[in-house]
Amino acid sequence: MNRSLDTALIQQLEAAVGKEYLTTELGDCWAYGMDNSRRHSAPAAVLFATEHEQIAAAVRLCAQARVPVTARGRGTGTAGGAVPLKHGLVISTERMNKVLEFAPEDRLIVVQTGITNQAVQQAVRDAGFFWPPNPTSNAVCTVGGNLACNAAGPKAVKYGTTRDNVLGLKVVNGKGETLRTGTRTTKGVVGYDLTRLLIGSEGTLGIITEATLKLTPLPESKIMFRAFYRDMDSAAAAVSRLMAQPVTPSALEFIDQMALDLIRRYHNVDLPDAAKAMLMIEVDGPAACLKMASNAIKRAAEGKGCLELIQAENSEQAAELWAARKALSPTLRHIAPKKINEDVVVPVSKMPALTAALAEIAIREQITIASFGHAGNGNIHVNLLVDPDDPVQMTGADRALDAVFSQVLALGGTLSGEHGIGFVKRDYVGRELDEVSLTTMRDIQKVFDPHAILNPGKKLPAADD
Repeated sequence: MNRSLDTALIQQLEAAVGKEYLTTELGDCWAYGMDNSRRHSAPAAVLFATEHEQIAAAVRLCAQARVPVTARGRGTGTAGGAVPLKHGLVISTERMNKVLEFAPEDRLIVVQTGITNQAVQQAVRDAGFFWPPNPTSNAVCTVGGNLACNAAGPKAVKYGTTRDNVLGLKVVNGKGETLRTGTRTTKGVVGYDLTRLLIGSEGTLGIITEATLKLTPLPESKIMFRAFYRDMDSAAAAVSRLMAQPVTPSALEFIDQMALDLIRRYHNVDLPDAAKAMLMIEVDGPAACLKMASNAIKRAAEGKGCLELIQAENSEQAAELWAARKALSPTLRHIAPKKINEDVVVPVSKMPALTAALAEIAIREQITIASFGHAGNGNIHVNLLVDPDDPVQMTGADRALDAVFSQVLALGGTLSGEHGIGFVKRDYVGRELDEVSLTTMRDIQKVFDPHAILNPGKKLPAADD
């Protein structure tokens, strides 16, 4: 496979997409060789696409020349999914930020995939809707990035992941062909469900250029709670109770003891001294039903090991209750700017076992590990607060990650909930998927991308690994 673009191909690309949309300048290309994983590999050229047809034309030319193509949004991913390992061409969708259609009567919006998640929310809010996927990076992450990793954020516990909130896609496959998937309706069973297959494929099956998103009416009201527990077992038991009663929380977040200790150390936030776990619980719905819902949430959250349960009386108090959670991410970045952030998932009942294992791994490898995440899904963000420039720490971090992943799989979990695999976790995929499944997935990949030019080196281990 050609890693660079020869002069003839560059001229063909310029003629097909417009010279002003293509750059081979070293400085520009260098900047598009990394994402939030902080791994780097510079492309030979970058296409700043504005239309679907430009991407289709560019992929056709690259397929003929066997030049690798890597699609990219804003580069917020942490698994190296947007890093062009084989150099070649990067196609940036950041200028593809248009709303193509908004049909509130059908509860849908059609957008180009370079639009940010926040821009979608703003576009539909005045009409009384929202798009449930809402990662904490929503101000900068693109819809395309959300689709690539099936990233959904805290609302997934009630409203589902990105896969559950997309009706259809417009895609360029590895031959430069255009296909449309899905429908404009919430029901439909004609053909195979290529929409759900493409979501989460991290640009290895096709480049998604447009998406038809399923919208949800904004809730009339919501109530926020913050609960502290004496240990993780008590918090996990509360999560199980919360998820077993009829009122499904619209958000259910947790913070472990190490993360709480860091907040105590670096921020003036009032936390009970004995607290070793915290839950943030949100419930939403019709105002007339919220009192009943809040009572149900209180009964489920309280119980053995609960030290304190606070309910916000208004939006200002809700913001105050969120203060501890919002203080966490900047605190971790301050302590370890180059920390390792994984997003494993285990069954909710296994969360105490995983957090106990994380504590043991941290002691054994002499690494600080802080965890928080989406408790209702068992999706835990495991943060290894290490310095990548310290070889001793990184050797311990490698052993720690290996142990974390082994423990997650032993508990019936999965290696990634929404950050994707990229190439950072690629070597571990074979531990979770059997060889028959991997072979089937590689066969599917060949149908979409027969020349293996789309985001090579990502998502699946090679057959000879």
